[in-house]
Amino acid sequence: MAAPVNNILFLDIETVPQYADYNSLPKDWKELWDTKATSLLKYHEQETKETIYHRAGIYAEFGKIICISCGFIQGNGLEKKIIIKSFYGENEAVVLVEFCDMINKWTANFEQKYLCAHNGKEFDFPYLCRRLIINELTIPAVLNASGKKPWEVCHLDTLELWKFGDYKSFTSLNLLAHTLGIPTPKDDIDGSKVWSVYWNDKDLKRIVNYCQKDVVTAAQILLKLQGDSLVKPENIEIKN
Repeated sequence: MAAPVNNILFLDIETVPQYADYNSLPKDWKELWDTKATSLLKYHEQETKETIYHRAGIYAEFGKIICISCGFIQGNGLEKKIIIKSFYGENEAVVLVEFCDMINKWTANFEQKYLCAHNGKEFDFPYLCRRLIINELTIPAVLNASGKKPWEVCHLDTLELWKFGDYKSFTSLNLLAHTLGIPTPKDDIDGSKVWSVYWNDKDLKRIVNYCQKDVVTAAQILLKLQGDSLVKPENIEIKN
């Protein structure tokens, strides 16, 4: 059964390494990264433990969340809207607290709610939970899958839905959108550049803009997969 789109929160997170570069790591963290890098270098032989540190943001133990963008669909039919709200900043704990306050209020009426992200089950959802624990914050009930039966977990994943049970392949958000005829903005940034834009360019707003566009794309993909009409570009609203 298709999930009611008005009860879905679409989200995307952007993460970066906790330190600007390998040489900035404290001694204890440098030793731990060296161990982690040893396993990574088996698949990236052209890299070194220093140069591969830009990938540290992928791992919740070595990274941090700098932006969480959320999207809600309001209305139905051809006039429905996507409302986008982002939580971002240098202080991860503040970002997480603001996000949790919002999500707890959104789920407070006891109506069944869902979370949706592209590759969310493998990345966004567990990463959020791990960083919440690290920051000594409570995981919102709708996000926490621990101890729940599979049918009790209200997490949707556009990557998983597209697989139709085929677990051998990975389809990127942009590739899936293009395949389904969903227009995506042509930007000069992708996920591999986020760490550099954050640490070198100091341009967090550019990252937020990128994150918001990914949320819109994920929402449009789910609508397409459920046989619903897409949201018109003029009906996409960004809330500050």
